[in-house]
Amino acid sequence: MLTMGKPLHILFLSHYFPPEVNAPASRTYEHCREWVRNGHRVTVVTCAPNHPRGKVYDGYRNALWEREGRDGIDVWRVWTYVTANEGFLKRTLNYLSYMAASIVIAPFLPKVDVVISTSPQFFNGLAGYVVSRQKRAPWVLEIRDLWPESILAVGAISNRAIIRALEWLELFAYRKADRIVPVTNAFQRHMEKKGIPVSQIMVIKNGADLSLYKPVAGQNPLIQELGLNGKFIAAYFGTHGMAHHLETILHAAERLRRYPDIVFLLAGDGAERERLLSLRDQLALTNVVMLEQQPKERMPWLWALCHISLILLKKSELFKTVIPSKLFESMAMEKPIILGVEGESAEILQAAKAGFCIEPENDEELAARILELWSNRALCQTYGLNGRRHVLENYDRSQLAKRYQQLLQSLS
Repeated sequence: MLTMGKPLHILFLSHYFPPEVNAPASRTYEHCREWVRNGHRVTVVTCAPNHPRGKVYDGYRNALWEREGRDGIDVWRVWTYVTANEGFLKRTLNYLSYMAASIVIAPFLPKVDVVISTSPQFFNGLAGYVVSRQKRAPWVLEIRDLWPESILAVGAISNRAIIRALEWLELFAYRKADRIVPVTNAFQRHMEKKGIPVSQIMVIKNGADLSLYKPVAGQNPLIQELGLNGKFIAAYFGTHGMAHHLETILHAAERLRRYPDIVFLLAGDGAERERLLSLRDQLALTNVVMLEQQPKERMPWLWALCHISLILLKKSELFKTVIPSKLFESMAMEKPIILGVEGESAEILQAAKAGFCIEPENDEELAARILELWSNRALCQTYGLNGRRHVLENYDRSQLAKRYQQLLQSLS
């Protein structure tokens, strides 16, 4: 156990938390777990696990509140309006109900030294502001995505009054936070343009849990189960959302259908999954396997199956500022990457020498790069080893959690 400075009681507000398996759930859990290991007390306020389908997981209830322990973390689950991740009004009701429930339960929690709330969405961020005032503790606002810019980029809203209100909330939150923790350098530049002093900001990027994401040895039980013996597999694992433009993968698969040993494997869920399944069937793509969201313990075996990791987003100026967490997980698993994201993500991949960058939404270029790696297995191995080394040196989640911890202790 390593405690640098006095032990803290950290209160973390997060809409997502395991057993949910999306990026914000993983980031929050892995940081909190490390802080507990380092001698701190951590309380998480979250909701009943239901992402992305809006159905509460087996073994849980959407009760007024429930309490559980997870690896030493004290987890309080509060009631929310549960809905699938689709439809602006329903999502907003979901977000508002979580904000209200977090504020209501906070006075019943023990004294804390610091409050963290993670955004998006900004209603969760604002819950952190109110709760920090209730608890008379400093407030750290974590920014994993820019709101409202990210929802504008995918066309989720167009009402100017709503947009102006969200922009006001964004600036209010930035100004009220004692510290802001964005996950990219581009987000920091965005905040500086809004007039936020650099002394108020500390970038702590995403990373990988290297105890979980590592090359897997031995016979893979999924090869026979999925009928993929002898196949060269290009894989996408993660949310099937509006931001990801996964039809690029399907159109690349259409171009490569004459190569019978190249298969595309997609695993995940999200608002676009049903449409993508329909498109796959419409194009009669027998070289595309689409699995539902998989439990986290099964993911290392799925990663071990694949030869290439595909990471894609829509072509948008905003998405030049984001860094998908799958970038670090792919490198940790020693998988060569084809990255259809411009900006800071591409800079990281190029620095790591761990794969190819392509133009977003360009299925022709995606197909060409897959063929290049299919025909050069030595290059696949080189890119994979380079990526693993780069993550070990720069994006080990346990080391990132220690940096975060030092920030929290400086505020207490």
